[in-house]
Parts: sequence; C-alpha cells; structure tokens
Amino acid sequence: MFTGIVAAVGRIESVTPLGSNEDAGVRLRVDAGALDLSDVAIGDSIAIQGACMTVVALEAGHFDVDVSRESLDKTRGLDQPGPVNLEKALRLADRLGGHLVSGHVDGLGEVVHFAPVGESHELRVRASHDLGRYLAYKGSIVVNGVSLTVNRVEDDAQGCLFSINLIPHTLEVTTLHALRPGVQVNLEIDLIARYVERMLQAERLPQAAR
Repeated sequence: MFTGIVAAVGRIESVTPLGSNEDAGVRLRVDAGALDLSDVAIGDSIAIQGACMTVVALEAGHFDVDVSRESLDKTRGLDQPGPVNLEKALRLADRLGGHLVSGHVDGLGEVVHFAPVGESHELRVRASHDLGRYLAYKGSIVVNGVSLTVNRVEDDAQGCLFSINLIPHTLEVTTLHALRPGVQVNLEIDLIARYVERMLQAERLPQAAR
C-alpha cells in the first residue's frame, strides 16, 4: 500500500529487454534521486509513476525492477528513460498524508488542458466511462502516482472529464509539471469507491445468488 505522496523524483536510466519475443518484459535501472534506500531490501515494493514494482537489485542510489509486458501495455512512462515519481511502500506506523493507494494502475487518462490559474495550475484529464463512474467531486484520484483531489467531473459522449487544481509545491516535487495536452497518464481510482460499487452490485443480486 501507498499514500500517493511522492517521496522523490528519480530517473529511469536504462530499459533492458528481458527476452527477444514480443511478450517479453523489461528490466529498469532507476536512479533513486533523493529517495532513501537505506531501509529498502530486495523484494520490497516501490511505486514508479503510480505502478507498484518489486525491487530485484540494489546498489548505492539505484535499484532495479522487472516490468512485465502486461504492465507495460497498461501504463505509461515505464518503457523509456526519463524522470519518474517514486514512493516506498507504506508502513503501518506512517502518517497517511494522501489516501490509501494500492499501486495498481486502473487505466489511462489523456491530458486535455494544463494551464496556470492564479498561482496554481488547472489540470483536466479525460478518462473512460468505466473509470469515470468512480470519480466524484472532492473525491480522490491518483495521477502518475500522485494523490489528488477532484474539483469537477463532467460526463460526455467521449468519456469523463475531470479537473484538478495543482498547487506550486506539487508541481515542484513531482513530474506533473511536465504534463502537456495529448499526454497519457496513469490513473488509479479510489480504493473505497471500488469496494462500494462491489457491495452495491451484491445488493442487486437475487437472493439465491448471494
């Protein structure tokens, strides 16, 4: 589990194929930047751009993870060198500054607007209808590993358009400052919303099917 509070911006330094066939995954070598790796061991989880990955190798200031083809197909930002948001897995005694995040990317969104508004920036992202049903005004959403609050939700024929206000601090300490219209982002819906939907589905089932 994670909180969606980015601990550091690192950088994917290399992407090495794990095989020669089209289904092969890749191994990433990541420069951890300011992320403290002193308490990280092989087998621990680190979220990279919002996707939970397992550490398979460690050395000073760097770690390696293996990314399956399935994960590469369902995420963005894990297939080439570049800056990435990093967060170590949550400990039970840690402060929950964002919201409960699983590190499992639910789908992709597309940035349709990113522009200054006063001292902040407004970010608008279009998600699919399937993800849009989990979004609510003042609810939580994870964008590229960052826990954010939804300010507006609009459904239309193309999907669900939601807006977020990004304060200067968030732009300074994450990769979100580099977003541009047309860029795809990793999205994770609120964990609680997922369970609420499942409970409502169960309530609608015939008694014999429960």
